[in-house]
Amino acid sequence: MISIDLRFHHLRRIAAALLVVFALFGLGSAAQAQTEIDITGGRVDPLPIAISPFIPGGGAEESAGTISSVITNDLGRSGYFAPLDPNTFIEKIASFDQTPNFASWKQIQAKALVTGQTFMDGDKMRVEFRLWDANTGQQLAAQQFTTSPKNDRRIGHMIADIIYKQLTGIDGYFDTRVVFVMEEGPKDKRVKKLAIMDQDGFNIRPLTDGKDLVLTPRFSPSTNEITYMSFGNAEPRVYLMNIDTKQREIVGQFPNMSFAPRFSPDGQRVIMSLEDNGNANIFELDLRSRNLRQLTNEQAINTAPCYSPDGTQVAFESDRGGTQQIYVMNSDGSNQNRISFGNGRYSTPVWSPDGQWIAFTKQANGKFAIGVMKPDGSGERILTEGFHNEGPTWAPNSRVVMFFRDTQGEKGGPQLWSVDITGYNEQRVPIEGFGSDPAWSPKLN
Repeated sequence: MISIDLRFHHLRRIAAALLVVFALFGLGSAAQAQTEIDITGGRVDPLPIAISPFIPGGGAEESAGTISSVITNDLGRSGYFAPLDPNTFIEKIASFDQTPNFASWKQIQAKALVTGQTFMDGDKMRVEFRLWDANTGQQLAAQQFTTSPKNDRRIGHMIADIIYKQLTGIDGYFDTRVVFVMEEGPKDKRVKKLAIMDQDGFNIRPLTDGKDLVLTPRFSPSTNEITYMSFGNAEPRVYLMNIDTKQREIVGQFPNMSFAPRFSPDGQRVIMSLEDNGNANIFELDLRSRNLRQLTNEQAINTAPCYSPDGTQVAFESDRGGTQQIYVMNSDGSNQNRISFGNGRYSTPVWSPDGQWIAFTKQANGKFAIGVMKPDGSGERILTEGFHNEGPTWAPNSRVVMFFRDTQGEKGGPQLWSVDITGYNEQRVPIEGFGSDPAWSPKLN
């Protein structure tokens, strides 16, 4: 349990350059702040930010170092910030209550400054931080947390979220988790387990033992329950699992193959594709009544359904026109319309949490690309392409897409990557081994 004392938190104006890029890519208006994040030619000029080492007390040295490191890593990986090397710091903050000497921070080109302290009080850890505008000396935010020391990494993510929101006006995405398929062993005998991790690749925890093949894990809106496919005794089944207790239940046993289950936004329904006589159509299962409703009825492969955030529409892929393309329909199955018309085959559509975009995989000219388009099919934009990219999933703030990229060769395998919605800041998620089919959680509570 983490208790939070919000001291104050207010928004200021960000630079006009950031507003321009947000408008260009439909990202909404930014917060008000005096700090500048410059974007030129579609690339970000990251904001120099100094994260002063958190001052430890009462035996909290390790946690203080961890929290400072997590904040630095989160902000640096976002692409919007350039954390400065602590070796360049002129002033060494010795007391959390002292007002920083802002002239010394401006001298090393810091635009923002983070100070903090961490100390033990019995078996509880208290963490405080402050965010400063290094140019004006104004305090932008301050917050206090009380929790167990084992939550130190999560506290770092929560602080990074506050800083990100304060200086960009966009909700952060660092205090989140990702469920994925962890792959181990040689390429011809790879064992696949469900696993969960923090969004930065830390705290990996297996959820299944690898005895049964598992596919397409997806979060429910509650952050602690997933749905996925499992092939036990050669029978495909769709399961629900509580990721905290690992308790699971069968959604239903279907006479034929089932694919790609995914929750509705309210968590009360699961949508999936069921195979029959070489065709596959999309069905919706009510989790309360267990009633099954058919939404498509085509002599084709209709699969990979995904609800819009408001639950009124469904995006899916279908080869009814001869090649894989993306379609959108109402959630009752009516008004089915194709929206992808570019050169190539389109698959794995995933609606962004803010409803503005649909991410997809596109195969064309011997390459696999990850791209986005608007729900009406306009504004198509490729974010990244390569030998084999697949399986996009959105951060809860709709600004970052995670996917997996397969590598060639005998020792090759899938690895997790992320890329910004602008196509900038592509990075590998630093996990050991291989991972595929990621699904990003909502923000944790």
